[in-house]
Amino acid sequence: MSGWFAIPLWKRVLGGLALGLLLGLLWPQAAPWVAFIGDLFVRAIRMLVAPIVLVTIAAGIAALADPKRLGSLGGRTIALFAATTFVAVSVGIAVALIVRPGIDAALGSAQPHALGTPVTPYDQLVGIVPLNIVEALARGDMLALIFVAILTGVGTVFAGEAGRPFAALLQSLSAVLLRIVALVMEATPFGVFALIAGAVATHGLAVFVHVGWLAVAVVLGSLAQLGVVHALLLRLVARLPVRPFYAGIVDALVVAFSTASSSATLPVAMRVAGDRLGIARPVYSTVLPLGASIGKDGTAMYVGLLSVFALQAFGVATTPLVLGTVLLTGALAAFGTAPVPSASLFMLAAVLSAVGVAPEQTALVVGFVLPFDRLLDMTRTVPSASANLAVATTVARLEDALDRDRYLSGRSGPAPVPATPDHPASPPDAH
Repeated sequence: MSGWFAIPLWKRVLGGLALGLLLGLLWPQAAPWVAFIGDLFVRAIRMLVAPIVLVTIAAGIAALADPKRLGSLGGRTIALFAATTFVAVSVGIAVALIVRPGIDAALGSAQPHALGTPVTPYDQLVGIVPLNIVEALARGDMLALIFVAILTGVGTVFAGEAGRPFAALLQSLSAVLLRIVALVMEATPFGVFALIAGAVATHGLAVFVHVGWLAVAVVLGSLAQLGVVHALLLRLVARLPVRPFYAGIVDALVVAFSTASSSATLPVAMRVAGDRLGIARPVYSTVLPLGASIGKDGTAMYVGLLSVFALQAFGVATTPLVLGTVLLTGALAAFGTAPVPSASLFMLAAVLSAVGVAPEQTALVVGFVLPFDRLLDMTRTVPSASANLAVATTVARLEDALDRDRYLSGRSGPAPVPATPDHPASPPDAH
């Protein structure tokens, strides 16, 4: 056991991924036998998501203490997520225009897939305020939980002295939840092994052949967003070297790839942010849960890419006006997409309808992509996870809440605590 735990988690996870790939390719009949392990792993992670979002956002805001700092943190976070989302849609559009995956796509052989009744912008806006907090927790309604958490944290800050006992309770609950996350994350190699084995056994590597150039475009777009856009954000805005960042977030990226869910990646992302990147808990516990809901670069890139793919397949001219409409509506759609597998496919109707594509045609596109979407979804979830951690790192740097020594070294330890009037900053070596 001591030898097992002496191996870094990311190496154990990559080992599980490799074994799952081999099992799915060489003995696909055995994949269903281990499927329950992957299901248990995903259920354990998703069990933690709703309480983590509610408690850690509230605790993070309450720990800021200063209302002025709260406004600075929130403004920078939303601005950076909005910027990376718009850039991601632009990357998807650009890759689609270069690769041209929709030309001669065999959509006629696809079975239309009904999208159901789309949620109106009014319903989506009103739904942010829940009628019942317990129901929002049970349904995992992220936007509603974020609203309640922000309101709770802000109320605690403005309550002043009377709010201190509740703030301490939130910090305690947050610490307990993150310790539970650390325990669950030790099962990651086994969960990844089972999930990858099942995906490969079901679809095989031929999934990328079936969707052809679309798969190539998804990989190129994901790499561009992950390796160029986020690297530039860290270098130009945060003024940090990028190599320690990518070395530190391997665990989160592997979990993102295997689960294809931004929300399921949240617990390990929070652990990585504190242990490897040196981000202070009030920052990462506020930024990352918010990013799991609105910071989905992979979804934004894919929506832009798939929209242009559909326009090319149906012979619609991609004029500057059409592309501008796709950019705007695609970014807004990405903000409202649920952080669950394949959710971005069902936001496609909102984008394509804005440029004149009929719902029947949109259903044809979804029917063409959906049978092969699992591995594509796994691929595009990776830049979403990277975006959340890149924004959290940048915000922490701008807020002077980043332990630079730990960021550069990647060593594990408790997250640093930023200075407040009642809590002087602890030196890096104190941990």
